[in-house]
Amino acid sequence: MDEQSTDPAGPANGGLDPRAGLSEFLRSRRARLKPEDVGLPDFGRHRRVPGLRREELAQLAGVSVAYYTRLEQGNGRNVSAEVLESIAHALRLSDAERAHLTHLAKPRRQRRKQAPRTQQVRPALRQLLESMDTVPAYAVGRRSEILAWNRTAAALFGDWGRLPAQERNWARLVFLNPDYRDLFIEWEQKASDMVAYLRMDAGRHPEDPQLSALVGELSVKSEEFRTLWAAHNVKEKSHGVKRVRHPLVGDLTLLWESFSPVGEDSGQSLVTYFAEPGSPSAEALRLLAGWGADARQSAANVTAP
Repeated sequence: MDEQSTDPAGPANGGLDPRAGLSEFLRSRRARLKPEDVGLPDFGRHRRVPGLRREELAQLAGVSVAYYTRLEQGNGRNVSAEVLESIAHALRLSDAERAHLTHLAKPRRQRRKQAPRTQQVRPALRQLLESMDTVPAYAVGRRSEILAWNRTAAALFGDWGRLPAQERNWARLVFLNPDYRDLFIEWEQKASDMVAYLRMDAGRHPEDPQLSALVGELSVKSEEFRTLWAAHNVKEKSHGVKRVRHPLVGDLTLLWESFSPVGEDSGQSLVTYFAEPGSPSAEALRLLAGWGADARQSAANVTAP
């Protein structure tokens, strides 16, 4: 019998339980596959659970049912890289999902308990952000924390400087702040991407008590977050398109790119937004750059009776 889902807030040690994460991730990936998806015959027999059975997955991966069952129960300590690759191939995992599986099955050796370090942005990176005064740009760190930004980012997304430091967090803003539900035209996609990012972070750092606390808080306060977290989807994106609805300049279609400093393992990324040259969105960005951090307050004054 498959195990039941565990508390999203994690184990008593203050982190997220990698054994439970491994178990739930494997079961969720197995459940999304049908026999015909992987070239197995489907004889139409009643299935107690959705997707492939454990014995079918074990057959595809070339391992014994007992071995795969132990792995799916969260016991991945001694699994080899070759077996993980075979299971990832059988499950049709994406590159991000393969990396996540490896992090869950072979978590890094847990360090001795110590106070989490405050994330710092290098002075040169702050200067770079300030110099990019015609495009919205910000630095984001682990747990989706917003670490630094320029005035055009404040004009587009809101003046994060007015928020307490704990609230400068994309996941909290997306799920708990109604202004951001209005800001992102495809809010559901933004929410899904945010949870997929946090899942990847949890796989890399299951011992992080601050991440565990964030997941626990969002699980309590947002039913939508709970549903997305339970899906165990993981994804890494470095570029894309976002449509936002700004109260001062209206709808904008923006391209975005994310860059991680080369040679650093800080978990930080620089994210920039820009518009097609000559487009209405480009003109809207130019106006916002002129308004700066006061753009949203100006919009409130315009719409006030």
